[in-house]
Amino acid sequence: MKFDAVLLLSFGGPEGPEQVRPFLENVTRGRNVPPERLDGVAEHYLHFGGVSPINGINRALIAELEAEQDLPVYFGNRNWEPYVEDTVATMRDSGIRRAAVLTTSAWSGYSSCTQYVEDIARARRAAGPEAPELVKLRTYFDHPLFVEMFAGAVVAAADGMPKDARLVFTAHSVPVAADQRCGPQLYSRQVAYATRLVAAAAGYADYDLVWQSRSGPPQVPWLEPDVADHLTTLAAAGTKAVIVCPIGFVADHIEVVWDLDHELRSQAEAAGMAFARAATPNADRRFARLAADLVDELRNGRAPNRVSGPDPVPGCLASVNGAPCRPPHCAARESG
Repeated sequence: MKFDAVLLLSFGGPEGPEQVRPFLENVTRGRNVPPERLDGVAEHYLHFGGVSPINGINRALIAELEAEQDLPVYFGNRNWEPYVEDTVATMRDSGIRRAAVLTTSAWSGYSSCTQYVEDIARARRAAGPEAPELVKLRTYFDHPLFVEMFAGAVVAAADGMPKDARLVFTAHSVPVAADQRCGPQLYSRQVAYATRLVAAAAGYADYDLVWQSRSGPPQVPWLEPDVADHLTTLAAAGTKAVIVCPIGFVADHIEVVWDLDHELRSQAEAAGMAFARAATPNADRRFARLAADLVDELRNGRAPNRVSGPDPVPGCLASVNGAPCRPPHCAARESG
């Protein structure tokens, strides 16, 4: 399969205080989120001057992608500028006929996979009949470089920490019902599988997997335990040090720099616990190499490059032009 370009497709984030509220309204449109809830989340962004780290990280990653392979790289977002619809129109006008799409999510699931498939379909509709063919690359939670980056980050975070520091992996929580939509617990099983791979690579036989950043009414069950509740449990059990690895995030979203670096660190310090947070991949050159390898799999018809572990979990394969991914049980079934 021949490609003319790569499209980095991401969530988006504000880059100034005046953009925070419009951005959050984009994210929550149609969900009936109370204004006071948006006010609370806006304060998280305003704590950092109204600037999310994500766009800057993505631009740095694009520079690494362009240095790693021979294709031009375009940048589009779901919720903020540069919007993916505008980017795909620019690609059309630049003569791009087929592009590989790397999303900044390693997982299957509705918000982590299907919504990106829907973004691709919507952007192509907006661009009209001359829109380029867009091939969303497969999920990569079990790619060797994904495991290597997080394992290395855990080892680096452990340096200088007590030897008995507890390793805690965390990922974004979703409603329990949403975790069932795309196959039995597909998202949570993928996170658990990647966690096992990373822990083993970092030399840990014992660790915890928890969830974070839930929202919505309290009567709706979400994946648990919550990371803050779990930290309370660890402190009550006498744990004196914790290493937190945000394995669910490939970059420093606000959910990392606020929820973990600010709130969870403050909670740990108040409980007298030493705290270290493992880095996310961000614009690591290995992340660019991972993306180039995913493109090469399709270019040359290679089998997916995956770490072999016990009880492997399936992932989505390539999706073309916003069509449902393969295999048929995967996330994008919902949009087909």
